[in-house]
Amino acid sequence: MPQTQTPPRHTHRRHRRRSWSRTFLLVLAFLLLVAVVLVGAYRLLVRKPAPDTPSPAASALPAQGQDSASSETPVSTLQRKDGFYTILLSGVDDGNGGSDTNILIGFDADGGSIRGVSIPRDTGVWYQGKARKVNYSSKFGIEVLADTLEDTLGIPVDFTVQVNLRGFEALVDAIDGVDFNVPIDMDYDDPLQDLSIHFQAGMQHLGGADALKVVRFRQNNDGTGYGTQDIGRIATQQAFLKTVAKKMLANPGKIGDYVRIFTDHVDTDLELGELAWLGEQAVRMGLDNLSFETLPGAWSDKRSLYLLDGEAVLSLVNEALNPYETDRAADDLNLVS
Repeated sequence: MPQTQTPPRHTHRRHRRRSWSRTFLLVLAFLLLVAVVLVGAYRLLVRKPAPDTPSPAASALPAQGQDSASSETPVSTLQRKDGFYTILLSGVDDGNGGSDTNILIGFDADGGSIRGVSIPRDTGVWYQGKARKVNYSSKFGIEVLADTLEDTLGIPVDFTVQVNLRGFEALVDAIDGVDFNVPIDMDYDDPLQDLSIHFQAGMQHLGGADALKVVRFRQNNDGTGYGTQDIGRIATQQAFLKTVAKKMLANPGKIGDYVRIFTDHVDTDLELGELAWLGEQAVRMGLDNLSFETLPGAWSDKRSLYLLDGEAVLSLVNEALNPYETDRAADDLNLVS
């Protein structure tokens, strides 16, 4: 594949507010969307989100190594599904400003499903003509990260949501902690970060601070831990998200706390009325229609990157993330090989 980088194919998103606080497990921000609709004071503000639609000219830009004559995109392929939105949940934890956790949500209100696709932090992407890890592009802000994912996957990112670290702990503490099955023994210390993670495998009751440690864990001091490090950690985060969601919905008396946490700790380009509409739809769909997957690929020692499997990624994009009526094609992807 040639080493020249094309411009991002989607430049349509509305201006995003910047978050000046350190952010982390943004996946929990999505749960807070549910809380907004349950507060009566916001009912009059409910309105359906209206994402900016990419222009045919922008979406027809050739991918890396393609020739423009063969990559023109007919306008008809850009017709969007009604009630389908993509929402990037993203935050940092690595101490260098890079993104540590990214989940791209396919929110299908008409189809009645919410699909979360986790993006491994070492996923290979093209950034300014070079093959980089996706968390590298996030160092330059949420807009750059969203543009990079759009260019990689060939679909627009409609909205973004971030929650800071204090919000994560506050949310878990607001529901008086959760009972969670820690998947493996965790024994890790990092004096530079003043971080100590020590848990035995099995059911544990976790408050906010301990929950944060469990979802941050990658490997033990002796190098053991998850066999696949980031992929194993992603599975733990996904399982934890569902556990928290169940307890949140079982505690409607905590709604005031949820909304306060959302207001204090979440940064998003969604308007309040749009959040309320999404929350209303999420409540209607219920947890049985919430699922998580991970972008398929494999680690490459040669490239020191997690390289995406083109065929499997295309299938997942069309099943879970594509907001268009017409399926995306292999030429719409822009993957590092």
